[in-house]
Amino acid sequence: MKNRQRKLFTNTPSGNWSGYKSTKWNHVVFEHPATFDTLAMEPKKKQEIMSDLKKFSEGKEYYKKIGKAWKRGYLLYGPPGTGKSTMIAAMANFMSYDVYDLELTTVKDNSELRKLLIDTSGKSIIDDKDEEGKDPAKKMKEEEETKESKVTLSGLLNFIDGIWSACGGERIIIFTTNFFDKLDPALIRRGRMDKHIEMSYCCLEAFKVLANNYLDVESHPLFGTIEAMLKETNMTPADVAENLMPKSSTETPETCLRSLINALEEAKEEAARKKAEEEEEAKKKAEEEEEAKKKS
Repeated sequence: MKNRQRKLFTNTPSGNWSGYKSTKWNHVVFEHPATFDTLAMEPKKKQEIMSDLKKFSEGKEYYKKIGKAWKRGYLLYGPPGTGKSTMIAAMANFMSYDVYDLELTTVKDNSELRKLLIDTSGKSIIDDKDEEGKDPAKKMKEEEETKESKVTLSGLLNFIDGIWSACGGERIIIFTTNFFDKLDPALIRRGRMDKHIEMSYCCLEAFKVLANNYLDVESHPLFGTIEAMLKETNMTPADVAENLMPKSSTETPETCLRSLINALEEAKEEAARKKAEEEEEAKKKAEEEEEAKKKS
């Protein structure tokens, strides 16, 4: 299992299905190099996730004993660029699982969703993304009311933890979103999304991983300055990595670290400007409302 060739699947639109044995999933070789060693995250948090995954992979008899389908749900949430897709790749490589990238917008209805689920294999990760802030649960409720529904909310929930979720075993279902607060509680409650993992802005420990990955540097006098700036400035691991990556063969680790410091300074100034503009806008709005009250 550890040496087998892993695959990345994506679902085929139903209009392209033809015949009983038609291909519902297309695949390519999964060669993403991400591992938990290279993942920019606090070591303690990474170890917790790896322990959880290992416990799940060894839990066949336990799940049978407690009468639950052998599957586990993970919710990955956080701003764009915080490493959600990289986390999925690291999980797949750690578990030696295939990845099914489910695109719900191309699924015709609940019946088609069930067929897709049945066609997935065990030892797999099923990934459903929401990166535009459109809560799928709310959208499905609206479509149900207007009779325009494709996959309904009840169909999606049955896919996650209903009777059809027990078809096969050893599956991990992952939902990723940039907008946690917009999700319907019914979709992400424990038992459906068992473990919630926040993918946050870059911290010192995550930065150290990136510095080692990109520059082969484990310590440097500038680390203290960067640590202080990361505490007061929000920057995603993706942005930190971009500033650490050497742009030419003449750039040294120190040059790259100073480039990151400059980027952090600019980000801090931009955040301060944005905050000032928002405060000014709020003040102006409050004054307009107060004036309107006086006139009325």
